[in-house]
Amino acid sequence: MTSQRSESMPSGVRVGIDVGGTKIAGVALASESTDVLAEYEVPARQGSEALVEDVLSVVRALSDDPVSIGIGTPGRVNSSTGEVENIANLAVDYVDLGRLVAAATCVEVHVENDVNAAALGVAAQAEAASTVVCLSIGTGIAAGVVRNGVLDRGFSGVVGEVGHVPIEPHRWPCPCGQVGCLETAGSGGAAVRLWPHDTPPMPAIIRRAHDANDPLHMQAVDVRDTVIRAIVDIIDMLAVTVDPEKIILAGGMAKTGQPLLDEICAELSRRAEGSKFITSLHLDDRLALAPSGVPVGAIGAALCGKN
Repeated sequence: MTSQRSESMPSGVRVGIDVGGTKIAGVALASESTDVLAEYEVPARQGSEALVEDVLSVVRALSDDPVSIGIGTPGRVNSSTGEVENIANLAVDYVDLGRLVAAATCVEVHVENDVNAAALGVAAQAEAASTVVCLSIGTGIAAGVVRNGVLDRGFSGVVGEVGHVPIEPHRWPCPCGQVGCLETAGSGGAAVRLWPHDTPPMPAIIRRAHDANDPLHMQAVDVRDTVIRAIVDIIDMLAVTVDPEKIILAGGMAKTGQPLLDEICAELSRRAEGSKFITSLHLDDRLALAPSGVPVGAIGAALCGKN
């Protein structure tokens, strides 16, 4: 168990919880700002009962009397009811997370998809931008859209599920039931499947692709190009459908850092060479990595009550 816990355990704060595959992390925010007053985390355990217990332990460590609690979690989230289904990494088929946490704390609880929560968190860091997209590249790939500080969920809540647009129908099957979805090529899961030689794969793929003497050089070039082109396809799609001021890269693959961003910008430049339209979008100027060391998922979760 690790923490940066406030000894005074502040009251009157907004608590945000980020449910991850290996840890449950939380922050306490000042009620009228995004200033982080305290942080706390515990290892994630398997099962719905353990999840509720772990969320409650983080909440109680952060504040005796929070004004609101927001939870960002993977899985299929009903943000209206707080119910969550299919958190695969934690072996949770179903949990009425919002109701159970609210009943235990007597505090208003809002449960949100983890990508949407992260989008709110990165938008808070880019507060001058009117429309921000958080493109989360992890096991899958999805985007959260924030306009003027407010989440855009769409009619049925699937805004940003860009990984499930099929563009190559003769390629790989997708867990969603379609074939050739962008997620099957442009995600961390795709990189793991296509490159079994290193863990994590993407830093090694990029390094080996630039080393002509590496015995796996040509294979690395092929996999790099497959993954990067799919990611850039998604960025192009977001640019012409959402037209955001900023596109922030987050998620596990984004931890590759500047080398990943350089590869994406290089592919954007190649496409711009043959297209005045793509050139006019200045997409490389809109791209950025999520700030390192900032718990954007938990911060965004804490802000969910306002949305």
